[in-house]
Amino acid sequence: MVKSFLSGYKGKLLVLLVVLGLYYFIPVIKININQVFFILSNMDVDLVRGYILGFGIWAPIVSFLLMIFQSVIAPLPAFIITFANASLFGWVYGAILSWSSAMVGAALCFYIARYLGRVVVEKLTSRTALEKADHFFQQYGKFAIVIARLLPFVSFDIVSYAAGLTSMRFWPFFIATGIGQLPATIVYSYIGGMLTGTTKTLVFGLLMLFAVTAFMVLIKQVWNDRKKEVEKSV
Repeated sequence: MVKSFLSGYKGKLLVLLVVLGLYYFIPVIKININQVFFILSNMDVDLVRGYILGFGIWAPIVSFLLMIFQSVIAPLPAFIITFANASLFGWVYGAILSWSSAMVGAALCFYIARYLGRVVVEKLTSRTALEKADHFFQQYGKFAIVIARLLPFVSFDIVSYAAGLTSMRFWPFFIATGIGQLPATIVYSYIGGMLTGTTKTLVFGLLMLFAVTAFMVLIKQVWNDRKKEVEKSV
């Protein structure tokens, strides 16, 4: 048992060292990662759109990888990429691209947490953020995944990591992820297709309204479920 534990620990450490080595010792990788982080952290749709467009025919693939990158390096905003995709590829194809890439990103976060453990996840996010995610799961239970995707100010990526640290199985997580993110992706993509520099404030207001509405509906559902459980226990 001790040998198995040490072997698993060494494997995790090796993976971590390889990733860090690629970043710190290969300049082209470090430069590109820093550039992407800077672009996404600016919360500027036009900046993200210009970056993706600059890759020509490879733009959809770059966008796909960009969404996965923001998933792993939480808590960068996914909806900025969704807006950019809708603007570049049309809201229908943009929604498909955003939804599918976000699904891959969520699965990757889940397995990173499941395989590498809490210490590594805290390095990728933060201890405080992860503790908040733990509390989020305790508070909303099976609804946490759906709620996290509908609310733009809740980091879905951190919740994906937190889910990987729980006893939750992958497929229930993956299915809840797909269902939870689909309506939000469609709405964000539709609005993103109409984004211009003069309407960004209005769009953000509409997104907040949508998020609050979704939050109220889900809270009502959670309340009804808990009420039913109390009534059954009486």
